[in-house]
Amino acid sequence: MSKHKIVIIGGGFSGIKAALDLSKDSRFHITLISDHTNFRYYPTLFRTATGGPRVIASLPLKDLFEHKNVSVVIERVNKIDKLTRTVSTTDNHTFEYDAAIFGLGVKTNYFGIKGLENFSYGIKTVSEAERLKAHIHKQLLELQHPDLNYVVIGGGPTGVELAGILPSYIKEVCRQHGIKHPNIHVDLVEASPRLLPRMPKELSKVVARRMRRLKIRLYLGTAVQAQTADALMVNDKRILSHTVIWTAGIANHPFFADQDFQTARNGRVRVDQFLQSDPGVYVLGDNADTPYSGMAQTAIYDGKFVAKNLIRLADYKNPKPYFSTEPAYVFPAGPRWSAVLWKGIRIDGWLGYLLRRAADFIGYHDFEPFYRATELWMAEEDSEESCPLCARL
Repeated sequence: MSKHKIVIIGGGFSGIKAALDLSKDSRFHITLISDHTNFRYYPTLFRTATGGPRVIASLPLKDLFEHKNVSVVIERVNKIDKLTRTVSTTDNHTFEYDAAIFGLGVKTNYFGIKGLENFSYGIKTVSEAERLKAHIHKQLLELQHPDLNYVVIGGGPTGVELAGILPSYIKEVCRQHGIKHPNIHVDLVEASPRLLPRMPKELSKVVARRMRRLKIRLYLGTAVQAQTADALMVNDKRILSHTVIWTAGIANHPFFADQDFQTARNGRVRVDQFLQSDPGVYVLGDNADTPYSGMAQTAIYDGKFVAKNLIRLADYKNPKPYFSTEPAYVFPAGPRWSAVLWKGIRIDGWLGYLLRRAADFIGYHDFEPFYRATELWMAEEDSEESCPLCARL
């Protein structure tokens, strides 16, 4: 019997999880197409930007799928033909599919704000995170003092995590270079009237209180107007800073608009009760218009769900409908402190931090065998051994 041809487009949480689960069944011929050689483990990028090792946020695809029934193709998909059931790449390769699974992730959106794209830093990729880290060290080496104001734009999970760890990290970098640090300010700017606007209000209040205790200045309900090389304009006022980090805006991957997928008002793709946008075309994770879309846990859940249904179809069984499940909310805010909200139960502080560490291990183990997940989990607590620029000077 011929194998079921599964083409997975995107090397993120949903696509990789679907590929790993389907690879256990020899009836499937699986091709995973990604324009990146590595899997970006987004929950730890803020740690990579603040002294954590690169390895915890960038997992090579070739290692993830070593000895598994998955062919990895490093190319960019630019077209889907739903009539002939093929996808094509910019390298002029065409792949036939019985089922196509899209988990392309999102793109940074600057909302047309003048200067942001040119002058701000980001942490959505490992290279962006390392660029920010190098900038902080470079300021100290060349100017012998840190920036007085570090501004994080975006009060979502990434912004909260980064702003919470920045004060202690900058102090450590100063100590590393033997520099007495002046009064350093970390500002967190959010356009909505509260932090974590997509999360339950109870969690927002707890995290905001924690941030204020860390002496992080909160600018809530504050719109960014423009950025220059040395200042950020908010509410017609200038915040002087050479270090502005943009974590706020995202937009759905442009592929879906280019290929005439039906989208909702939020830009995400409309899907049916089986996460299909069209017969045999599945859209998962951040790309799909589903409840709790945008969270890593949801993307993993979607990958598992579609893999199970494809196996059911191969067994000549009816697929099961999709039921969204509310994930656990776990947000670190400063060293060894996290807020956790799960099924109405809230835990924060040191115990929340321990639960976050447990969640990190489970996250790694979703993709890696036990021994490798343990290595990555332990590496999260490591710090960089030296300044990333010192070796060049």
